[in-house]
Amino acid sequence: MKVQILTIPGCHNCAKVEEMLDSLKVKYEIIDISKNQKILQKYPIMVAPGIIINGKLEFSGIPNKEELKKKLNKLI
Repeated sequence: MKVQILTIPGCHNCAKVEEMLDSLKVKYEIIDISKNQKILQKYPIMVAPGIIINGKLEFSGIPNKEELKKKLNKLI
């Protein structure tokens, strides 16, 4: 499973999502959208963070931890 977080510098919500994924022991890649504008063409998020799981934008903003956990478990 490939998890990516679309983030911007200084994003507190992004840090919260990272903490959630860390607590769930999920590995992820951080993509700074301020340095990679092309990613926004593929995944047009209005609120950071965006959470991409296996190439699909699954969440925009902070998800409920249980919803995130359910989505990750379905894709394992």
